Amino acid sequence: MKQSSPFVFTTGVLGYPILFVLLIWIVFWFEIRFGISFNNFGVRPGEIKGLRGILFSPFIHGDIKHLFNNTIPLFVLSMSLFYFYRKISWPVLIIGLLLTGILTWSIGRPANHIGASGIIYMLAAFLFFKGIFSKYYRLVALSLIVVFLYGGMLWYVTPIDPEISWEGHLSGLISGFALAVFYRKNTIKSPKYEWEKPEYSEKEDLFMQHFDENGNFIERRFETKEEEDPEDDSGITYRYFYKKSESKKE
Repeated sequence: MKQSSPFVFTTGVLGYPILFVLLIWIVFWFEIRFGISFNNFGVRPGEIKGLRGILFSPFIHGDIKHLFNNTIPLFVLSMSLFYFYRKISWPVLIIGLLLTGILTWSIGRPANHIGASGIIYMLAAFLFFKGIFSKYYRLVALSLIVVFLYGGMLWYVTPIDPEISWEGHLSGLISGFALAVFYRKNTIKSPKYEWEKPEYSEKEDLFMQHFDENGNFIERRFETKEEEDPEDDSGITYRYFYKKSESKKE
C-alpha cells in the first residue's frame, strides 16, 4: 500500500514566501518613490511607542544592500518552513515574529531596530533545531543544509558591528530554538513499508515465494484454476486462442 508523503508541494509553499519578499520590496519602493522614511516604526527598546515595531520592523530596511541581503534568506527559509512543516508553519511564523520583537524590545540598545534579519535568524534556528530533534533523515539533512548555507550568521549574534542589531539576531535565535523545543513532539514519523508492519506474513507474500531460505531466486509458476461460468448451465468450458497474423512485405 502506497505511503502518503508528509511533504507536499502546494501553492502556499511558493506563494507565501514570494508574498513576504514582495511586501518588503514594496515598502522600500514606497519610501524611495515618495521620499519618506518608516524607520521610526522600528522596534525602540524601552519605549511604549516602540512596541509597534514588533509588527512593522520586519518590513522596513535602511538601504538597498540591507534589503537585498535579507531577501534571499527570507525566501529560502520561509519556503523550507512551509514545505517541511506546513501544519505548524503559520503558528511558528506568527509566534516567532512576536517573540523576536518582544525580546529585541527587552534587551536592545536605545535605537531603531529594523529589518527582517530577526525573522531570518528565527527561521534558521527553528529549522536547524527542529530537524535535529525530529531524528528524521530528511529533516536532519535540512538542518545540515541550513548550517552549510547560513552557519556564518552565528557571528552576528555578538556585538561585532555597532551598525548591526545583534540584539535582534540573538532574539531571533532564541525564539527559533524555543519554538523548536515547544514543537519537538510534533515530529514526522518515518513511513513503514509492508514488511515492517507487525501483521506482515512472509509466507503470504507472493514476491518472497520466489526465494528459498538462503535467499536464492527460484522461478515458480503459479497455476490458475479454470472456472465455469456460473450463469452457463451447459457445463461447457470455452478456451480462446489468439494467433498473430503474419505481416506481408510488398
